[in-house]
Amino acid sequence: MSKIYGSAADALDGLLHDGMLIAAGGFGLCGIPELLIDAIQKSGVKDLTVASNNAGVDDFGLGLLLQTKQVKKMMSSYVGENKEFMRQYLGGELELEFNPQGTLAERMRAGGAGIPGFYTKTGVGTQIAEGKEHKDFDGETYILERGIFADISIVKAWKADETGNCIFRKTARNFNPPAAMCGKVCIMEVEEIVKPGELDPDHIHLPGISVHRLIQGEHEKRIEQRTVREA
Repeated sequence: MSKIYGSAADALDGLLHDGMLIAAGGFGLCGIPELLIDAIQKSGVKDLTVASNNAGVDDFGLGLLLQTKQVKKMMSSYVGENKEFMRQYLGGELELEFNPQGTLAERMRAGGAGIPGFYTKTGVGTQIAEGKEHKDFDGETYILERGIFADISIVKAWKADETGNCIFRKTARNFNPPAAMCGKVCIMEVEEIVKPGELDPDHIHLPGISVHRLIQGEHEKRIEQRTVREA
């Protein structure tokens, strides 16, 4: 059965429902699944919990879902660059589960590996540790973090073959691999789909077994903070 779908809406068909948990790849605006996010917004699905490093900017990326109040909770490590994210959180309109960045990535990876929880020193003695199980190993205190098991994963890669073996380009290889792994169904958008065998096996960042649906499309690729050297 082909994994390739004609559009983001087609690839999401039958998967979306109110109150679901979505794991989203990307970092800032780098490597975000912008086409899938746009399709989710247009679907009208609501009360979403989204696990993502951040929530894009006010008018792009996951910020679009915040604008339309389709997200009830964010599981993130960074709130900056998005004034609406900050406004909703401070106004009590949006739940926020803060995660240290590495912990969030590992929670996704653990979910993808079938690991329900792991112990880490990160966050011990801070608000992050409140309400979590503490355990000592070799005289050091650790806290229990739970793996993330999402209903769907939405991610973006640079290039993939028809079976889903894919390559992420440079810094887009950030949260995309662990996010892709932790969803019951992974939908991936790519810039180019090639025939099996055209990608060097040694260059594959994520094997196709983790990818269930593929779309190819054009991407805007916005830059959050453009910094250039003076002429």
